[in-house]
Amino acid sequence: MTDRSVTHATFVIERLYDAPPARVFAAWGDPVAKNRWFAGVEDPGAATMEVDFRVGGSERNTFTLKEGGPRYTYEAFFQDIVPDERIVLTNHMHADQNRISVNLVSIQFDAAGSGTRLTITDHGAYLDGFDRADWREEGTRDELDRLAVELGGKSS
Repeated sequence: MTDRSVTHATFVIERLYDAPPARVFAAWGDPVAKNRWFAGVEDPGAATMEVDFRVGGSERNTFTLKEGGPRYTYEAFFQDIVPDERIVLTNHMHADQNRISVNLVSIQFDAAGSGTRLTITDHGAYLDGFDRADWREEGTRDELDRLAVELGGKSS
């Protein structure tokens, strides 16, 4: 049996994108676009993405990062959506049958000249040593790099 534990952590990531807030915001609600940048699998067809992008709606993504590795399931619930301005969601993640984390995440979209300053604040509870805040932060940074590619440019 696994030793039971919970580790709490918060991280904040800011990125500047050379695209207006409406375009950056739209990439979060479109399941086809999000499937290309979110999970980071080489073959987007190897991941599933279902999005009901509305307050009270949910998102479910399943993927495997490497052959023989665990099957990850990410499930989010939209708590607040203000078009082109913010998304607040709660999520939990599993690796195979193990629940590995539960998080509260806010995503803010602010105009910055002709682009967007995106700020993600993630408050996490990492469970039983299956996940860690530094791993989640690294994964989120990678997602945001892929989002920049989806938007056709770079982020800073």
